Amino acid sequence: MPSSLQMDQLVQSFSLETLAQRESSASAFSLYHYNPSKVGAVVFALLFVATSCMHIWQSWRTRCWFVIPLIIGGLFEFVGYGGRIASANESPDWTLGPYIVQSLLLLVAPALFAATIYMELGRLIVAIEGESRALIPKKWMTKIFVSGDVLSFLLQGSGGGLQSSGSLEALDTGANIIIVGLFVQLAFFGIFLVVAVAFHLKIRRQPTNRSLGGMPWQKHIRILYIASAMIMVRSVFRVVEYLQGFDGYLLHHEIYLYIFDALLMFLTMVLLNVVHPSGVIAVKNGGRIPSNISMWDLTAPQPSDRDAYSTLNGESARRSVAV
Repeated sequence: MPSSLQMDQLVQSFSLETLAQRESSASAFSLYHYNPSKVGAVVFALLFVATSCMHIWQSWRTRCWFVIPLIIGGLFEFVGYGGRIASANESPDWTLGPYIVQSLLLLVAPALFAATIYMELGRLIVAIEGESRALIPKKWMTKIFVSGDVLSFLLQGSGGGLQSSGSLEALDTGANIIIVGLFVQLAFFGIFLVVAVAFHLKIRRQPTNRSLGGMPWQKHIRILYIASAMIMVRSVFRVVEYLQGFDGYLLHHEIYLYIFDALLMFLTMVLLNVVHPSGVIAVKNGGRIPSNISMWDLTAPQPSDRDAYSTLNGESARRSVAV
């Protein structure tokens, strides 16, 4: 039988060992598992602000207001990489503020890109009078996909916000919520691609008069495929990153963030600069867009969009005959 003194020593030894383990775990935790690259963050901050400014100009010039979510997402990316610049300047004594900014904004920005992509498909379907060829009625399509996107955005944002408390428990719980949000995003993107491809195939087999006209709608739908694929790859990367946990390989190697997130999202924005979404509502009337499109109509095509095509195309035809 151990004596009372021996028992006290044993308990004290156990307590000290447990405390040491906890302190070791706490000291092992770090906001970053590498020193963030200042050069990389500066480069992508400049790239994102450049493409965002271009989108602002393009959208203002064409009165294409459903691109606003994409622009906000681009500005989120810019501010997010600004947060990484601040963290790089603090290495290795990082503070929570810049970390939260970059973590949260870089996480949710692609959900805003997705919102514009969903709305562009809806407008494109209306522009070529292809509502009867779509798997989901137009009045529900935008609502369903944008609602799913909002749900994904809120889940990822709330998970990221929960992680901002900095405790290990909150980090784990927040990561689980973020993973759910990313899976929601992937699920809706998968359904969206099925709907888009099914519509594309059916409208090619059963074209409308509008789809046989001069509007380059197939170019726009192919751009949507590419942009959607890049966002899906990025989302899969993020899912794997969070599933691996805070000791995972991806969180220890910054290069993968720049390859599978920063680069892909920048290319998505540039792609939509080159083939701007306004092309689905543009009316060639001296290179101008109708001024009666409301700035605040972010989710549904204006009835005037389709009428404007008919009216102005008819006017162009009459002018040609007159000449």
